[in-house]
Amino acid sequence: MGDPKFWDNSERAQKHISGLNALKRAVLPVVAYQKKVDDVGVMVELVEAAPPAEEEMYAKELEGTVSALVEELDRLEIASFLNGQFDRNNAFLSIQAGAGGTESCDWADMLFRMYSRWAERRGFTIEVQDVLAGDQAGITKATIMIKGENAYGYAKAERGVHRLVRISPFDSNKRRHTSFCAVDVIAEITEEIDITIPEVEIRVDVYRSSGKGGQGVNTTDSAVRLTHIPTGIVVVCQNERSQIKNRASAMSVLKARLYEKRIDEQRSEMERFYGEKGEIGWGSQIRSYVLQPYQMVKDLRTGVSTSDTQGVLDGDLDRFIYAWLRAGSPRHRNKDIQMEE
Repeated sequence: MGDPKFWDNSERAQKHISGLNALKRAVLPVVAYQKKVDDVGVMVELVEAAPPAEEEMYAKELEGTVSALVEELDRLEIASFLNGQFDRNNAFLSIQAGAGGTESCDWADMLFRMYSRWAERRGFTIEVQDVLAGDQAGITKATIMIKGENAYGYAKAERGVHRLVRISPFDSNKRRHTSFCAVDVIAEITEEIDITIPEVEIRVDVYRSSGKGGQGVNTTDSAVRLTHIPTGIVVVCQNERSQIKNRASAMSVLKARLYEKRIDEQRSEMERFYGEKGEIGWGSQIRSYVLQPYQMVKDLRTGVSTSDTQGVLDGDLDRFIYAWLRAGSPRHRNKDIQMEE
């Protein structure tokens, strides 16, 4: 950065600065933590040398300091698991209603709110790419972009089928219903990854946006649907008023999905879902949210559970994500496949 020619290419310079900042965020907290550990060593010596009258006071201070260090160490440990090729990238999160009809559409809407709240808690920003309303209530499917440091690294833990059990608000007889939704998470592909899609392989459809409008949104054919003919992957974007911007956003999602599919084909074990791939129903869920006859949210992969169902639905998901990262980090490190550019 001290080279006078460093700023001749501002785009290249910005990439170097971003890389440097990422390294600082990874290294500096560990260095600072080691200093705190050294300080605790000094405090231990003070407690041992303190007169009996002051020993209890110093011991309480030491206990509080150690407790804070344990919590900080927990956060550092979780961050160390986010070492995948795309863990630092932004993420596209899609929700697809499955078995359950109107119930599942309402459940998809609840998940949409839950993940939006979770992103806010972590300081991420949300961009809605596409939302398709249900026939009677809720949403049939939605795609959002989560922007922030390590957004994909955390959000990928939510990939799978989510099951809800509750007394249906749409059933006049107040019977208990079970609903399913599939959540898919893919990383935003940066320009360093070369994904070329021939125009002949893409079908482009334009139509009027169906979301909440303002002038120009619902009166012009601004929404874009891209269909990749060889694979059948469909991507929709209608959040912008400009058809050109919506097409660019949709193309970004399509490239990410194709890259994810390319990686997935090299794995012997299916871990990712695309749209309605596989049955979104019994036997395939990763997490159950039971609101009746008792209150319990349980992750079936890690066994982590909580009775604070409202907190979870308000976005308190970190306990499940952290447990999944701890349980699966060695496996994922071994299975990460580096694609040749």
